Amino acid sequence: MRQSEINRKTKETDIKVQITIDGTGIYQIDTGIGFLNHMLELFAAHGRFDLNILSVGDLDVDAHHTVEDVAITLALAFKEALGSKRGIKRYGQRLLPMDETLVLCAVDLSGRAFLNFDVTIPVQKVGNFDTELILEFMTAFSRELGLNVHLVMMRGENGHHIIEAIFKALGRALAEAVTVDSRFADEIPSTKGML
Repeated sequence: MRQSEINRKTKETDIKVQITIDGTGIYQIDTGIGFLNHMLELFAAHGRFDLNILSVGDLDVDAHHTVEDVAITLALAFKEALGSKRGIKRYGQRLLPMDETLVLCAVDLSGRAFLNFDVTIPVQKVGNFDTELILEFMTAFSRELGLNVHLVMMRGENGHHIIEAIFKALGRALAEAVTVDSRFADEIPSTKGML
């Protein structure tokens, strides 16, 4: 079983993440931020990852520290659960429609962090959630996981739909990338011999 539990505590946040990569998409998520909970639930369900997240943060200041630190802790748990990455497909992609929105997500679990965030969210807030924090989440997640990720909005008008498409597409692209490919057996999918 590829699974992990990470506890990360700073002066600003206290976060616990449990993940099972080869799961069924069940989740229990409480970050104290309703919209972020919803996006992470979509990520888990569409990636078929079992995911538990409990976060207590300085939300009296704002949501920034919590969003970034949840992304960091989730990435650390994901990375630990992946282990050596032996036999995985490594690459994944998803072109995902969400009503009027169309988002492309392509990932490479290369160990080298890179984020291309070619997304324009037309509103500053969805409910009381600052939409600029999506870029912060993706930056921290890709950096800590060592993930090369390209997010490209092909079309979109509704801020909620755009962000929802991003998290669904990321879940599905990662689900493909972490799938064990029998052709690679117990090999690292790289001519370098490591990822």
